Amino acid sequence: MSARGRFPASVYAHGTEPDARFTLANERTFLAWIRTALALLAGGVALELLGLELKSELRLAASLVLVLTGIATPVLAWFGWGRAERAMRLSQPLSSSPLGAVLGIAVSLAGLLLLLAIVLR
Repeated sequence: MSARGRFPASVYAHGTEPDARFTLANERTFLAWIRTALALLAGGVALELLGLELKSELRLAASLVLVLTGIATPVLAWFGWGRAERAMRLSQPLSSSPLGAVLGIAVSLAGLLLLLAIVLR
């Protein structure tokens, strides 16, 4: 299939086809971020729907942090996949991804909010 018929053209229109193993590894990484996003969404929804006897405002804030992070993760993962694929096609070094730091901060924030909700109940 030519680059013209592949989506997204902004990735496949550049450079040459890399070793399929690297492309597939990049895709597996993208799918791992998707699974992480699903877990964040499920955790945020469960936290709110279970109605735990915690300070409700803090529980809601923690739930929103998880859900919003779960929404943002696939978007950031998509752009990261595209950057990595384009770099491989152009034989350039791979750039680092901000996604790990974003998730680390968000999960830590949700954890701190839950800790406060437990202490202040």
